[in-house]
Amino acid sequence: MGKREERWNEMKQDYRNREMPKEQLDKMKSAIERAKKEKRRAPRAFAAAAAAAAIVLAVLPNASGDIAHAMHRIPILSKWVEVVTFRDYLYESERNMADIKVPEIAPQIPTEELGSTESEHAKAQENIKKSAEEINTEIKAITDGIIAEFKEFASNQEGYQDVIVDSEVIATTQSYFTLKLICYQGAGSGAEWHYFYTIDLETGKRLQLKDLFTEGSDYITPISESIKQQMKEQMKKDENVCYWLDNADIPEWNFEAITDETQFYLDENGDIVISFNEGDVAPMYMGCVEFTVPKDALSAIRK
Repeated sequence: MGKREERWNEMKQDYRNREMPKEQLDKMKSAIERAKKEKRRAPRAFAAAAAAAAIVLAVLPNASGDIAHAMHRIPILSKWVEVVTFRDYLYESERNMADIKVPEIAPQIPTEELGSTESEHAKAQENIKKSAEEINTEIKAITDGIIAEFKEFASNQEGYQDVIVDSEVIATTQSYFTLKLICYQGAGSGAEWHYFYTIDLETGKRLQLKDLFTEGSDYITPISESIKQQMKEQMKKDENVCYWLDNADIPEWNFEAITDETQFYLDENGDIVISFNEGDVAPMYMGCVEFTVPKDALSAIRK
């Protein structure tokens, strides 16, 4: 385990028993989601978003002078897609630490494909470019929001904060791949949240949950019921496991059903995994939680 992973685990352990106030968590999530939606409405502003990110990074507090920018490749995911670190920001002072790696999906067209006139390949390549641009713009919007919040907090010269952004390729097959963006913020209390980006490599399109099912089918209900059943089974087996389910005291917090906006990904086996961030369906100490939906629960409606 490297120093980066050790630091991450130490911070998560340190903050695990201290919950971020729900009001603070909601404010943080709202700011990031607002920036994300603004970038979605203007996908053509990709270059401007990249420039804005560079400007924000340039004006971050520099008490330690420890700022590093790097571009480097990580392992190839498929013949058409790979991931690079678009920007690597490191900052550390007595009170504040940031280790932010901004990933970028980089479409790759093999030499043998350059002269291809096959419409299916050409269309898939074009779709991959569009999907990559959309995802990259969203990731930059999210990290811009995190950086701006880090900068504001650090300028107050009060309190302590640790911020980490990293990414992981959690599934890569001939048909699809998924990139996971991992965000962690600790400032007196800690919170971790994830984003997932999946591209269908056969069509080049970014996958939404509804794309995995036959048109018009109800996939919300079976997925939600499977999650509820798993929650009940986990709580029955372990008294330390807790989910907001059938709670008469705070009914408004109870998990009822997923939505089309709920985070998901496909694992290496093609199973659908539903992911919830800290505080979404359980107390903060539970961390980010995931539920793999059994194939037989969806076999009648899966494409």
